[in-house]
Amino acid sequence: MQGIIHLENICKSYYLGKQELQVLKGINIDILKNEYVALMGPSGSGKSTLMNILGCLDTPSKGRYILNGQDVSRMIDNDLAEVRNKEIGFVFQQFNLLPRLTAAENVALPLIYSGIAKKERMERAMEVLTKVRLEDRSHHKPNELSGGQCQRVAIARALINDPAIILADEPTGNLDSKTSHEIMDILGKIHNDGNTVVLVTHEEDIAGFAHRVIRLRDGVIETDKQNLNPTIIAQVA
Repeated sequence: MQGIIHLENICKSYYLGKQELQVLKGINIDILKNEYVALMGPSGSGKSTLMNILGCLDTPSKGRYILNGQDVSRMIDNDLAEVRNKEIGFVFQQFNLLPRLTAAENVALPLIYSGIAKKERMERAMEVLTKVRLEDRSHHKPNELSGGQCQRVAIARALINDPAIILADEPTGNLDSKTSHEIMDILGKIHNDGNTVVLVTHEEDIAGFAHRVIRLRDGVIETDKQNLNPTIIAQVA
C-alpha cells in the first residue's frame, strides 16, 4: 500500500569541489495517511537533509518522492513552493513568527498567497487558534506571548491550509519540559483529528509520543519500528 509519503531509493549528495559527500544513501520509507512518525538520528545522520526533502525544501540527487500522489522529486522551485504551501504545514523550533503581526495575522499569513479575502482569512485563523486553545490571545503580538504560546501560534499557522502533512522540526527544542508536554499534547490531538504528523527530534522522550520511530545513522535507516506504547498526556488546561 503506497502512503501519503513514498520515498524510493532517495539519495542526496553535495560536492566540495570535485569531492562528493554522500548524505543520504538509498532511503525507502512509506508513511500512511494519519500516521504519527518520529524521525531520529545523531548529528550527521542525514535526518535534517531528509527533513528538507520531505518538506520540499530540497530535492534528491537520485530516487523518487511521491507526496500525496504527486512526484515532487524533479519539480522546479516554483512548483515546489506551491506544493509546500498546499500540502505541508511546518512547525519549527524557532517559531518563525513576524513580530509586528498579531497571533491571528501570523496564522492567516499563508492564506494571503492563496488569494483569500481578509475577512475569511481571519475567520479561519480564529478557527485554528481555537483548536490550539489560544483564541483569547489572538490580538497579542509574539513579544506579548510565552514561548509555548508562540509555538501554539506556529502550529495553528501550520494547520491553516488543511495540509496533508504536519512536519514538526524539533518543535519543543526551545521549551521547558512542562511546556513541551503541552505542545506534544496539542500535536497528539491534531493527529487524533486525522492529520499525518512527522516529528523530527533528537529527544527520546519527545519521540515517545509518536506511534512509529525511524532512526537514521550515516545516511541510511538503522531501524524503523512501531511504538507499541506511545506516551499519552492527560488533558492540559
